[in-house]
Amino acid sequence: MNHRTQKYEIIIFWSDEDDAYVADVPELPGCTAHGETREDALKNTEIAAQLWFSTAVGFGDHIPEPKGRRLLFA
Repeated sequence: MNHRTQKYEIIIFWSDEDDAYVADVPELPGCTAHGETREDALKNTEIAAQLWFSTAVGFGDHIPEPKGRRLLFA
């Protein structure tokens, strides 16, 4: 996994709707991937994150700094 991506929290969960594991990077809006296994979803997240970063740079969008700690959900 890319050094930059390692700093962002990734949430992996099973989705009955998608019939797959889904990996979401909450700090990078819309950065989500899926796979048949948790490992596949995590690997695919690396690709999705790299595309997310490339797109953000291309459009001059802000890239948030990783919080470096667990996110808190209400």
